[in-house]
Amino acid sequence: MNRARIALIHGVGLDGSMWGPLREFLEPEFDIHIIELLGHGDRGEAIEGITLAGLAADVAERLEPDTHVVGFSLGALVAQHLARYRPDLVASLVSVASVCDRTAEEQAAVMSRLASAEANFPGTVEASIRRWYPDGSQVAPEVIESTRKVLLSNDPRSFLACYRVFATADAEIAPELPRIKVPAHAVTGELDPGSTPEMSSRLAAAIPGCTYTVITGARHMMPVERPQELAKDLTAFIKEHSHVH
Repeated sequence: MNRARIALIHGVGLDGSMWGPLREFLEPEFDIHIIELLGHGDRGEAIEGITLAGLAADVAERLEPDTHVVGFSLGALVAQHLARYRPDLVASLVSVASVCDRTAEEQAAVMSRLASAEANFPGTVEASIRRWYPDGSQVAPEVIESTRKVLLSNDPRSFLACYRVFATADAEIAPELPRIKVPAHAVTGELDPGSTPEMSSRLAAAIPGCTYTVITGARHMMPVERPQELAKDLTAFIKEHSHVH
């Protein structure tokens, strides 16, 4: 039986392992491909000055045509770039916890986090953990520890090069979003402070025909925190736009 193909692209500082919980709920339905970005996982380093186009070109080399591309955070910006410039590869676009065309205030906040990462990389890791998994989080302690280990294992130079893309490339891709022609969907967590519901609304307004969902009570790490709800949302959208039934 032919199954629709999904590529999952992680966020900055993470790797393909972040998709483990979500993958369990998608694999019965879809052919899953985990794609890691330059500077992450098993890929080579990301050189200083790497661009969104450079990250996307590296991913494009490993994408088969007619793939449903699901990007998380930085991965969502990469997925949007692919949908805009390589629509031959992209059957549909899903942006999970994506930033979009940050306001001046939102831009200042992320540039402050970039400066903190440059000054104190381990401190930035702990700040991310606290932001993603606050006290009272329902995520298992061993999963939180696994995320911490992945973040700490980054080469700081590669991390900073990619974080700079995450911090700035939403402004670069924003003018191109109205030119995206593939079916598109955005989903974010109600309580995500960095990739807010407002940003997903902005994204849906910019991309023609784009739909969006807000998962109640969820934070940034939805693929880990709320995998079943996210999988249900993705499955409904991808099945609707899949040629494979």
